[in-house]
Amino acid sequence: MRPSPPSDERDVMNEKSVDTRWRMAYHLMPPTGWLNDPNGLCQFKGTYHVFHQYSPEWPTGRERGWGHFTSPDLVHWEHHGMAIHQDIPEDASGAYSGGALVERDAEGHDALLRLYYTGNVKEPGDYDYIHAGRQANEIEVTSEDGYTLSPKRVLLRNADYPDFLSCHVRDPKLWREDSAEGSYHMLLGARDLDDHGRLLLFDSHDGEKWTYRSCPTSMEPFGYMWECPDRVVLDGREYAGFSPQGLPDEEWRWQNESNCGYIELPEGVRLLDVDRLDQREFVEWDRGFDFYAPQTFVDESGRTILFGWMAVPDVDYESAPEGLSWIHCLTVPRELSRARDGRILQRPVAEVASLRKDTYGLDARGTTTLPRHRADVELAGITGDVRLTLDDALELVCEDGAAYLRFLDGAVGAGRTERRVRIDGVASLRALVDESAVEVYLNGGREVFSTRWFPRRDDLGVTLACDCASARAWTMRDVMANTYTR
Repeated sequence: MRPSPPSDERDVMNEKSVDTRWRMAYHLMPPTGWLNDPNGLCQFKGTYHVFHQYSPEWPTGRERGWGHFTSPDLVHWEHHGMAIHQDIPEDASGAYSGGALVERDAEGHDALLRLYYTGNVKEPGDYDYIHAGRQANEIEVTSEDGYTLSPKRVLLRNADYPDFLSCHVRDPKLWREDSAEGSYHMLLGARDLDDHGRLLLFDSHDGEKWTYRSCPTSMEPFGYMWECPDRVVLDGREYAGFSPQGLPDEEWRWQNESNCGYIELPEGVRLLDVDRLDQREFVEWDRGFDFYAPQTFVDESGRTILFGWMAVPDVDYESAPEGLSWIHCLTVPRELSRARDGRILQRPVAEVASLRKDTYGLDARGTTTLPRHRADVELAGITGDVRLTLDDALELVCEDGAAYLRFLDGAVGAGRTERRVRIDGVASLRALVDESAVEVYLNGGREVFSTRWFPRRDDLGVTLACDCASARAWTMRDVMANTYTR
């Protein structure tokens, strides 16, 4: 049985979220309160599960746990309220991020869903909570149906981590891979006592008793903390993904307060066997204002799919203007593939196109007006420079070997200004507009810009200045309106 949120939680959802301005039509957003990192991504017994960091009583409440969305098809979603609460001593300050592992029976059928997360505990006292005063407990719950969870089991505590690490250890990612040390592997993010970011690896024979394996870092200092680690495998090549904190802001890279990206490992090298990562090979997932803490999973068809949090921690621009009762959203699901040079390409999963409704031919040298801020804009066969402007407020400009995402209206950007990346020409562009979210994919997803915006108009103005073989847009269906009312 698929549980719905308690009736009092549904009442709050309906009252606060259904008719709120800038509510999403096809991006996952909280019914009310705060949403951040995607967690526990998986497809289990045919159903897609997207858990997420959730504080339903934001901005006044302090509870931090896991919310829960499910979908049969990656576009129609149901929200089930809070799935994991902070309700034992080992997660007293929050049930933080983590991942999922699907166990199969002897016939290859999905049998058990394992969810792993970090239980955060901030002890009372005069601590810095970096070198002392914080517990980071790795905790497991399981489910046979994807909804009803077992009692919690604490697997790792501070004493199980190497003594050269600080108290900042979190965000378990799990996978199965045969090795002499066991077929279960856990990847964590960490900060050491010298303020260098690290990955932390453990092995297990049963997924419950864990043994320390290694703690790789970069060849040169590269941020003081690596969080939200991931392992991606595409065409047999492994990638280490993580979100380094503390990189210096530069003109063409690392432009956000916190960043996230990946490093491709050399051919034939496993993450399990790495001691040092070459930080010079780090590639940012997304160049926009609002993208962080991505997580990937492999679905039953073999696709590697990514969700990211459309926000960045500790920034000086706004994501809930005018007293909104909810804050933040996730990206659409993105299918990943490997380019010949090792770059990861990101494209919206094919299912997103099923939400297209009415088709509009775009004037390549003028403005086309669409009825709502819900659109899928696609340019193909671009030659030369291109300028795409939305509502005379947000523009994407590709010229002189660079691409710029730039706000022309400060109120619409809510403090956002400009992001940029060097790029060797643009042949294709796709922009997903969803009320207060915009995702722009260049050259088949080789570069991506994600941003929030807060338009003042009721309709959407799409202005182009480019030469291209085709320029089209589709309005998009609203599939989120009934997500919280079932």
